[in-house]
Amino acid sequence: ARCTAVLLLRYYSLRRRHTCDSPSALDEDMAKYAYAPLSVEEGGRRRGRYPHEADSDDQLVNERMPMCVGICVLLAIVYVLSRTGGGEGPALSPQQQQNAAAQNMPAVVTSGAPDTAPVTSSASSTPAVPTTPAATPAAAAAAATSAAAIANPQEPCNCDGLVDPSTIDMGTLRAKALESTPPHIIECAKADANTDQSACHLPAKRRYAALGQKGATLWMTGCSGAGKTTIATALEEKLVQEYGKHVYRLDGDNLRTGLNRDLTFSEADRAESVRRTGELSTLFADSGVITLVGLISPYRGDRDLVRKRHEDQGIPFYEIFLDVPVDELKKRDPKGQYARVEAGELKHFTCIDDPYEEPLNPEITLKTHELAIEQSVDTLFRRLEQDGVLEGAPKVSPPGLPNPDGDEMIDLHVPAELKSEREAEAETLPKVLITDVDLNWLQVIGEGWAAPLKGFMREGTLLETIHFNSILVDPFNLTGNALRHETQTDFANFPDHQAPQRVSMPVPITLSCSSYTKAAIESSEKRAVALVTQMGQTVAILRDPEVYNNRKEEIITRMFGVIDPGHPYIKHIDSGGDYLIGGEVELLDRIRYNDGLDQWRKTAKELSEEFQSKGADTVYAFQTRNPTHAGHAYLMRSAGEDLRAQGYKKPVLWLSPLGGWTKEDDVPLDVRVRQHEEVLQAGTTHPGGLDPETTVMAIWPAPMVYAGPTEVQFHAKSRRSAGASYFVVGRDPAGMKGSHEAVAHQDDDLYDGDHGRYVLQNSPGIGDMKMLSFVKVMYDITDNVMKLPDESRLKDFISISGSKMRLLARNGAVPCSPTDIPTDLVEANCVPSGFMIPKGWDTVVDYYKNVDSGRWIPWSRPLVQPPEAPRTTSEGTFGHTDYQLRHKEYDSFWHDIPLRPSSGGEEIVNLVTEIPMYYTAKMEVNKKARGNAIAQDVNKDGSPRYYTYGTPFFNYGLIPQTWEDPSLKSSQGNAGDNDPIDVMEIGSTQLQIGSIQPCRVLGSLELIDEGETDHKIICISLADKDASRIHSMDDLERVKPGHIARLIDWLKRYKTTDGKPENALAQETPTTQSEALAIISETHERWRKLCGKDGNSYGTLPGAEGFFLSTPACKGVE
Repeated sequence: ARCTAVLLLRYYSLRRRHTCDSPSALDEDMAKYAYAPLSVEEGGRRRGRYPHEADSDDQLVNERMPMCVGICVLLAIVYVLSRTGGGEGPALSPQQQQNAAAQNMPAVVTSGAPDTAPVTSSASSTPAVPTTPAATPAAAAAAATSAAAIANPQEPCNCDGLVDPSTIDMGTLRAKALESTPPHIIECAKADANTDQSACHLPAKRRYAALGQKGATLWMTGCSGAGKTTIATALEEKLVQEYGKHVYRLDGDNLRTGLNRDLTFSEADRAESVRRTGELSTLFADSGVITLVGLISPYRGDRDLVRKRHEDQGIPFYEIFLDVPVDELKKRDPKGQYARVEAGELKHFTCIDDPYEEPLNPEITLKTHELAIEQSVDTLFRRLEQDGVLEGAPKVSPPGLPNPDGDEMIDLHVPAELKSEREAEAETLPKVLITDVDLNWLQVIGEGWAAPLKGFMREGTLLETIHFNSILVDPFNLTGNALRHETQTDFANFPDHQAPQRVSMPVPITLSCSSYTKAAIESSEKRAVALVTQMGQTVAILRDPEVYNNRKEEIITRMFGVIDPGHPYIKHIDSGGDYLIGGEVELLDRIRYNDGLDQWRKTAKELSEEFQSKGADTVYAFQTRNPTHAGHAYLMRSAGEDLRAQGYKKPVLWLSPLGGWTKEDDVPLDVRVRQHEEVLQAGTTHPGGLDPETTVMAIWPAPMVYAGPTEVQFHAKSRRSAGASYFVVGRDPAGMKGSHEAVAHQDDDLYDGDHGRYVLQNSPGIGDMKMLSFVKVMYDITDNVMKLPDESRLKDFISISGSKMRLLARNGAVPCSPTDIPTDLVEANCVPSGFMIPKGWDTVVDYYKNVDSGRWIPWSRPLVQPPEAPRTTSEGTFGHTDYQLRHKEYDSFWHDIPLRPSSGGEEIVNLVTEIPMYYTAKMEVNKKARGNAIAQDVNKDGSPRYYTYGTPFFNYGLIPQTWEDPSLKSSQGNAGDNDPIDVMEIGSTQLQIGSIQPCRVLGSLELIDEGETDHKIICISLADKDASRIHSMDDLERVKPGHIARLIDWLKRYKTTDGKPENALAQETPTTQSEALAIISETHERWRKLCGKDGNSYGTLPGAEGFFLSTPACKGVE
């Protein structure tokens, strides 16, 4: 031992001399060195190997000192072993020698070791030796004697003039060694100057993403018996067993068994224990392990150094102070140590007669004497959850709120600075028609509700969705699959490794198209398409389109699991095109519906920020398909109280009315939202009100698909995208009754009422989202409050079902007397005053009493002001059956506008625009309405008629003063269609509805539509940029190749997407200009006859019954 000490001192003396000779040399070396492993041949330097190099004394010592030290250590061990035999005696067997050695070695702290022990000053010449209940007095005495023998040698030191090791203070020596050691020793060949070895490590972001968690250190400090080990153990079990996290616990037991076994309880050694544990926890946490440290660590400075070490490495560090009064600790005294202190057996006991420096600003303080173990554990767990430690991905949502699926906050709106550029690009792209339901889904995608989806599903994504209710993602490209859902589906080549993360994606989000649109995409040189609504608004660009077969039966079967052709959303899927388009989208602008409800429409990101502004530490979502009554309010308030009881400080309620497409008999969106507004306005002044300080209302934009257990998974998943951690689920969520076409459940629930909640709780990819279940509540007539019924007085409670509420509303029920509530509410035609906010009830009554008025907004459909021509006036809502447009100067679009303009040749006619380019609302002149207004055409069931085949690439209208007489038969025996003659204007500019445009006739096509002849004149507006180049059908094909073929395809197939057969053409090629002009002349003469210009047939021709003809230009003889 003396030899070792002498050599060590000599070695450090030489090292310090070297450093003093060149104070910055070592630092410079450390800054520039980037050591890679060296072989013996590369690194070995032995005397005589390189004769031309002379080694200095320092170099010789540096090279040989490690070997000398090793030899001395071995000699010291032999010496110690030779002295442990207890003097001279008989030879011992190997087992006896081992037992003897164990008795004479210093006692090792085991699981029974005390949390604290007497503290000996670092200046003391004899270090304290820890003892345990398991150690015998003889063993303890032997250990003390051994330690004293080393510290106080009985023989004089033969130190050859060097330092006597008996005078060495190991704490001081260790401190000086640490001070002289560079803090960043670079051992990485890839590291650059002035960096550390992290350059050669797996980046933390990728490591944490792969592990599914981040590393962090929870440093629990406090007096002995405060509960450090107990709470750390319970937290470890929760994280490992319930959440599958990587956790390790460091405390005195496992540290002093190995790493710290050489340390005593001196002040210096305690500091060293904290330092070593801090370094170890830093490494553990850096590797992604959640590290739980339980040490008394009494000195604030030591803990602060550990904190700084973590902060320097960018590792989360939580100082957790277990704040328990000493009197309480004495009562607990789990190891009997406080009793020993009281008895005088232990001195210098931390927190009693030795100092404990409390943390000044701990991250968490636990008063464990006031908390159950589970409460303390939940507090720590929530903090880790809130800070995103339990997620491997970077935190992209506000504290306390979950990351969206895929760990990315999706917002696909084009940046403002690029909007003009993208809009110009969209004008050049093929157009893809999207329905109003598709627009709802586009909003879902673009605003982040279906994260991580960035577009309509490609075929591979769709297959994963319908077969697994989830998709595999690789947001951090750990396996090279980061773009797997954003590239063309490849069925021939598969990656070597699966994407590592599964996220919920239960509902197909697809975009169907017809063969017409498919052909337009495939013939285009562009790698993008423009998405255009039914109202002609270009709302988005879809990139790299992938067109594939729409396997409707497979989708319906996997999605719904029932056979019901009359199911409203199944009918919607069946009515779609034969192809699907997948690809990523960019929204050109915010989707607005202009229905007075846009203030309640927020993106997922905006909603998350609103939750943060309210100080939410958790969010629970309540979805509504009906008006909210006091029973709902009770459930919502109770859920908030339960969350507060779990330790949350400010749970925020998200009142989330369904906003997308719903079936016809559901309560309209505007009725629900207006009623909810009254609920928030009332606040806590009424049992049916909600506190606006802890409630956020926001419309959920997705369509309702009524797919039961499958759909409810999407309801929950999309709410998590905006920050919800809890979702309130009732019976039969997202279900409905079967239609009369259902095979098994006609007029009965398609899905079992309990299945939705069960499937949701166990669905793949649902993650840590939790469910809050509905319970049945009833109306208490004693205090006019809805609550859980009291089994002891059930006679005081009445049930108000949804069907009863609707009946009362239709009957216009008024409030009952608060003190005299009848048992039969329907007979009394009254509603209890505490059932619903009074003004909210008025809103519901107004709806049910006027349910057929047509003034309601059933779901989110855009209200668009069409491009109406000057000198026109309109009434009603465009796209609805009440819309009509009239001309201010002409009594009739049909009769009073002349056939031709006042100037121009015979080939120039007047075109009255009925349907502007890109619009699909089928508008036409109403032959029977006053003034022959342009109005919305209707289907046989009275609903508005829309084109569904695709986006019209032409303006559509009529030539005034023409009539296709139904009494006139073609050569094929087909009668005229009893309408003004139709025109397809093939220019490049969208014309205004009701506009009157001089148009050059090019030719025509003769459509045979359900046995009628329907001529389509083809012309080009004289105002179009190509009018000077196009004078005939041949010119049209030369200037716009393929245009004629597209017109023919449209006319023949545009009804096929409505389930009707193809139309036929009288001939497959267009007529010439002269033939078309002859058709126009013939129909003009027929109009003259209709108006009685021949003097005797005014308004009496067959088919003209009810026509509005009383206009200045159509009144009989000229």
